[in-house]
Amino acid sequence: MLLLEREAEVNPTSLNGLTPLSWAAKNGHDAVVKLLLKKGAEVDLNDRDGRTPISWAAENGHYTVVELLVEKEAEVDSKDFDGRTPMSWAAENGHDTVVELLVENEAEIDSKDASGRTPLSWAAENGHDMVVKLLAENEAGIDSNDLDG
Repeated sequence: MLLLEREAEVNPTSLNGLTPLSWAAKNGHDAVVKLLLKKGAEVDLNDRDGRTPISWAAENGHYTVVELLVEKEAEVDSKDFDGRTPMSWAAENGHDTVVELLVENEAEIDSKDASGRTPLSWAAENGHDMVVKLLAENEAGIDSNDLDG
């Protein structure tokens, strides 16, 4: 925090391309996320895998962080280099409240990643019944095939 008070750069990247905002989002540090956003951190900077802060927060189920990033107009359908979206990551890991928040903010329910997988297929494979139900109630396509059929 002291560094930010002394006008330190808010968007430097680590060797793997993660910014301080990505690290804070990934680890659910909402107070740090708020401070970085207030200091002008860019919400959609990609790391070397194409992932954005909202993608990391969604994967790890950090609802408050996802909400903060959405309020700052983070791209809810950002795709990493494997074509995975925040919705896909949240669905795979069973974070139903995050999935619901993304649905409410018009994230693409049927987005397909590079292997043709959808958020619904990720949730179903991992046994996340609440997420499957939520996606189905919001008209997720149930007949989608991935590259394996």
